[in-house]
Amino acid sequence: MMDLREKINQEGLIFDGAMGTMLMEKGLEQGKPPEIFNLENPEAVKSVHESYISAGAEVITTNTFGGTALKLSKTELKGKQEEVNKVAVEIAREAAGGKVFVAGDIGPTGEMLKPFGLLDFEKAVDIFAEQASYLDEAGVDLFIIETIFDINEMLAAIKGVRTVSDKLLLATMTFEKKPTGFFTIMGNSVPDCMEKALDEGADAVGANCSIGSDTMIELARLIRKSVTSPVIIQPNAGVPEVKDGNIFYPESADFFCDNIVKIKSLGVEIVGGCCGTNPVYTRCIAERIRGRS
Repeated sequence: MMDLREKINQEGLIFDGAMGTMLMEKGLEQGKPPEIFNLENPEAVKSVHESYISAGAEVITTNTFGGTALKLSKTELKGKQEEVNKVAVEIAREAAGGKVFVAGDIGPTGEMLKPFGLLDFEKAVDIFAEQASYLDEAGVDLFIIETIFDINEMLAAIKGVRTVSDKLLLATMTFEKKPTGFFTIMGNSVPDCMEKALDEGADAVGANCSIGSDTMIELARLIRKSVTSPVIIQPNAGVPEVKDGNIFYPESADFFCDNIVKIKSLGVEIVGGCCGTNPVYTRCIAERIRGRS
């Protein structure tokens, strides 16, 4: 495979899409942590990875979004963080077969950092470092920290990863569109978040989740203007709606992909999908961007 940084600069990268909803289709019970399938149904996790690879994903994301010790401590996986993370990488590596890259996925701890919550910054750094060490030891090619809404938690996560690894690190935050522009729910501005994340050690920055692909075009334009580093954008398939008690994402694959093409045209190097997307969306992206079918 081409060197990761070289590929980003020359061709860009296509990430996969949602994992949790795919696992629910394979029997994951509502309310259960998706990471439990790493131990109880690894074949289901592997098959999701394989579906995204066959659809054209060039990076697959480990099933470890909630894999910090703190997040797992509130589930039946308490104390199993090392096994959960290392097995997730083994599953992904097996599915990848050396043909695509494996990104170690790190999500929020689920706790607020001081002064808004009880979690100390340095404690958060240690929590993220622990998860990153397991992912690194198991052999991920890169890291992605995603769906963070507090710049302080993002800085703790980056610092945690950087204490154990110098591998490529992507950092994406989640923003809302307010009358005055885009901000995190903590009030962090886009340029401030991007600049601080890069200063702390991220190699690429961007946004994921919360908003649909149409609104994400505007946010992607702002992020692209804010930084000279590579940018990663992974929108939801629209803003979720509830139908018959089930969550539904309204954007079709064609609509989503039209907007991904527009986002790419802004000079965004790395794209993929978040909530509501599946391999159908990934295939559409690959066809439109790479000419694959």
